[in-house]
Amino acid sequence: MNKPKTALLRDLLRSSRLLVKPGAYDALSAQIIERAGFEVLGLSGYAISVSLLGKPDVGLVTMTEIVDVCRRVSAAVGIPVIADADTGYGNAINVMRTTEEFIRAGAAAIHIEDQVSPKRCGHVAGKQVVGIEEAVGKFRAAARVRDELDPNFVIIARTDARGVQGGTLADVIARANAYADAGADMIFPEGLTSIEEVRRVCAEVSVPVHYNRTGVSPLLDREELQACGVKMVSNATGSLRAAARAMFDYMAAFKAGDAEFLKAFFSGIADHPVGDMHEFVGFKEIMALEAEYLPAEDAQKYNGSIGYSPL
Repeated sequence: MNKPKTALLRDLLRSSRLLVKPGAYDALSAQIIERAGFEVLGLSGYAISVSLLGKPDVGLVTMTEIVDVCRRVSAAVGIPVIADADTGYGNAINVMRTTEEFIRAGAAAIHIEDQVSPKRCGHVAGKQVVGIEEAVGKFRAAARVRDELDPNFVIIARTDARGVQGGTLADVIARANAYADAGADMIFPEGLTSIEEVRRVCAEVSVPVHYNRTGVSPLLDREELQACGVKMVSNATGSLRAAARAMFDYMAAFKAGDAEFLKAFFSGIADHPVGDMHEFVGFKEIMALEAEYLPAEDAQKYNGSIGYSPL
């Protein structure tokens, strides 16, 4: 029997290597991340806000919307999914329901931040954080649900204290250790500004550290991060940015070149892993199931009436 994804993530966190966590925003982007060989993936709140709503990450996505995406993504891949749960969508009691919903949706972990609601992207000016007592109550509530439903589920506490006006590294460390004492399994200190800050957080926080390699935070390589003591590093919006650029360039070239562009495009991607989209998304497997389970006449109709061709 396959090991549950929460237990799989716990095993990965106990290993000695740094975990690289690319961000997905739908089932296809998640499958591409898995096929590329990554062991975990994140569900990026920023990328979901942009792809689902066409809006910036300012707290517009609801809990039910992101849980719905999480359910589809978790079902589409075999690797653990770490979901962005924003502020937990309310007070500590709301956080309890949020945690339960993500567990039931198949997530292996969530991260909840200590921003006020509505939140905003962690690398955009204007952030505010709730009081530490309120935040501690939220993480205690999340930990209670974890312990009751699945003790292997991972609670990641994100603190945005460094990015608020007057926020110091000492504030980050104090909050991080308070959240760990409340039951958080990992700390996500958003908006660190130097490798020295990363080293200090890793040295002074009592649980593993997650690092977001974007925005105001330096683009440290894996060796530097591992030497600092970081356990997990994210690339939250890479898939979204890559897809947006590719689609923009495709549409501009298609508008200009029409059918001649299409001929060149299909020729150019013929040997690419996604060049045959039918193959990539599993049409052959569906056809095999049709042959096994459908009446013979229907299976023959579905498999033979229209010729199979790359798309």
